[in-house]
Amino acid sequence: MDRVIKKKKWSKKRILTITAVVAVLALIGLSYYFTSGKSRLNVDVERISVSEVKKGPFQEFIPVNGIVLPVTTIYLDAIEGGRIEEKYVDDGAVVKKNQPLLRLSNTDLELSLINQETSVFNLLTQMRISSNAAQQNTIGKLNQYTDVDNSLKEAERIYKLDKKLYDQNAIGSQEFRQAENNYNYQLQKKRLSQQILNKDSFSTKQEASQAQQTIARTQNALEVMRRKVGDLIVRAPVDGQLTSLDAEIGQSKNKGERLGQIDVLSGFKVRVDIDEHYITRIFQDLAGDFTLGDKTYKLKIKKIFTQVTNGRFQVDMEFVDEVPQGIRRGQTLQIRLSLSDETQAVLVPKGGFFQQTGGNWIFKVSEDGSKAYKVDIQLGRQNPDYYEVLSGIKPGDKVVTSSYENYGTMQELILKK
Repeated sequence: MDRVIKKKKWSKKRILTITAVVAVLALIGLSYYFTSGKSRLNVDVERISVSEVKKGPFQEFIPVNGIVLPVTTIYLDAIEGGRIEEKYVDDGAVVKKNQPLLRLSNTDLELSLINQETSVFNLLTQMRISSNAAQQNTIGKLNQYTDVDNSLKEAERIYKLDKKLYDQNAIGSQEFRQAENNYNYQLQKKRLSQQILNKDSFSTKQEASQAQQTIARTQNALEVMRRKVGDLIVRAPVDGQLTSLDAEIGQSKNKGERLGQIDVLSGFKVRVDIDEHYITRIFQDLAGDFTLGDKTYKLKIKKIFTQVTNGRFQVDMEFVDEVPQGIRRGQTLQIRLSLSDETQAVLVPKGGFFQQTGGNWIFKVSEDGSKAYKVDIQLGRQNPDYYEVLSGIKPGDKVVTSSYENYGTMQELILKK
């Protein structure tokens, strides 16, 4: 006899079907949860940087590097070209003004000096000969003048004597007229001799003056040539330290070629390279400081070089109040160059978030610390440590300042510990 078998209410097939339906419904629910409203992303708290927004003193500055240089540098150039024969000092030596540093040789220049000296000697010899000839000529004219004067006196004596005799009818008219004519002739001759002598004296003085000027010019030219030869010995123009000496025995140097430089040791300055982005914000007397040996020293801009090379320009800064002990030429200093005065501001620490947001928004952490949500902000000035916050967040708020590179378009971060 057949038996009725009761059908099971929860068969295996039914259970699998119900399970599949529930799973699909769960997936649909989760999908709806995550796609409706804000997009969310789970983030491990240990993998991000959370910083607190604070209010405090803020000063806009940029970090720059400066090289210590002497306050004054005198360059040494070859005034005259030649071959280096001797070196009296080595690079780095401390020298005194007019101390010999190098000796060059230049046979052409030395030969020109000899020729110039010979020319001057020949000119002086010719001048002496001409002067002697002029003196002899003057002496001859003086002798002639003396003879003429003596003849005039004799003619005058005879004329006066004959005049008395003629008045007394002791001599005839012919003899008296002869004596009178001779007297007048000698008188005219003396006047002419006087004129000749005066002109000779004037001419002699003029020639002597011209000769002196010629001699002076020639001697000046000789002196210049001697100085040019003397310049073959290179001397220190000032007291200081000889640096960058580029000279070896046997080496030839052209006229005007750089030989080295002398650093005046009376003080130092700092030559600073600055990005051209800041060129409109750099002015004289702008302040900066640096730390050396646990002590802070102040600087200020003294000179600005506006020429831009490879995207950078330079300024010279001088020390204010105190110069560090033992500072040396060529030493590099890390300087904080201030671009503004110190003020109170709302500050957020710098971080990688700025690269993705451009400073337009940031993830702000909720009060319970369970999540961080996107808020719009406005940033102002900056320095290497902080951004100045103008709006969007306030002191006491906590924000995520690490990089947002992996967050895509997420609106909210779920912070997991």
